Amino acid sequence: MEEYGYSQLYIKRLRQQINAILSNAEISSLDSYGDIYRYYTERTSSKQGLRVRLTFLGIIERFVVRGEFPDGRTRQKVKERGHYQYLSQEHRCIIDTYCEYEEQRGTKKARTIYGESSNAASFLYELQCAGISTPESITPKDVIAVFLNDDGTLRRSCSYKKIIAAVLKANVQTDSELFGRLMAYLPDLRENRKNIQYLTDEEVAAIKRVLAESESGLSLRDKAIGILALCYGLRCCDIAKLRIDEVDLDSDTIGIRQQKTTAPLELPLMALVGNAIYDYVVAERPESDCEFVFLSKNRPYGRLAEGSIGNIATKIMKAARIRQNTGDRKGFHIFRHRLATDLLGKGVAQPVISKITGHTSPDSLEAYLSSDLVHLKECALSIEQFPIRREVFTNA
Repeated sequence: MEEYGYSQLYIKRLRQQINAILSNAEISSLDSYGDIYRYYTERTSSKQGLRVRLTFLGIIERFVVRGEFPDGRTRQKVKERGHYQYLSQEHRCIIDTYCEYEEQRGTKKARTIYGESSNAASFLYELQCAGISTPESITPKDVIAVFLNDDGTLRRSCSYKKIIAAVLKANVQTDSELFGRLMAYLPDLRENRKNIQYLTDEEVAAIKRVLAESESGLSLRDKAIGILALCYGLRCCDIAKLRIDEVDLDSDTIGIRQQKTTAPLELPLMALVGNAIYDYVVAERPESDCEFVFLSKNRPYGRLAEGSIGNIATKIMKAARIRQNTGDRKGFHIFRHRLATDLLGKGVAQPVISKITGHTSPDSLEAYLSSDLVHLKECALSIEQFPIRREVFTNA
């Protein structure tokens, strides 16, 4: 750290925290960095002191667990172990069986399995807090209480129920009678689809303006990322993992392997996109041997995190002075939505749109059909046969 120019105060605080961890190494209840942080919260009254400890605990954890050097950020998140650690052995067995089952099937990604098992652990933990420590003692009333409030309103979504059902279904192989009964206890929830917000033509014009202006307050990196998202509708994870060798200047293409689907995707390198990436790499990108295009602005200049990509979308919206109300969608997925609906409106065939957006299932485009105003208007029924006076449609 001294070699890479970190400040002496930064190094001193990090050394102090390492020594503090080592001095408490004999405490048996401290099995993770999350445990250590909770241990500090019980003994530290100063919020500022607790924040500093959280920062440097996160730094240490990232280095030990993932081999990542400090990036200079003042806030770090200590990874919690979730509810699994608090479950009874019987409930843990349900989670373990599900994980083993899905890993053997090989149809779900590791992050999906982790997410679904975490949701199931929270479900079982809530039952356990109500005094239910074994699956055999679960009743229909107990399950309903997790999903519904006393007044009948929803506490949990339909998607949450599907996750719990998938975990229970994986356990049917161990006890079909028990887990078949538990699956029957899950309430019959109705899946509600919300209207998806989309970018208007005026909003797109405002975004294009700030991405082109030199005085917009956006960095060259942020502009390049915004142009990539707007022109190609790429997912945040794919932008974050874009490598230098995937931008082929000889063939004028960008070729990636999508993180979500693992399918390859090749796109033509537009001049606008190529120029934006070139400007960033030449004028602003830190000197680094890192293989990825977009780097963090802090040492040791590693790959930009996916979460930071989402923050850049918010910055672009703010610079364009759009979508600043509570509840407005501000992420880059709305750029992806815009691209799909724009292509649909222009009559581009759905298989072609699926290829451009990197969808492997044709059903994935259904969510965008509700914004295809051009073709939706063609579905409108004529009202010529209804006895409505012409004055209704004219201004007074």
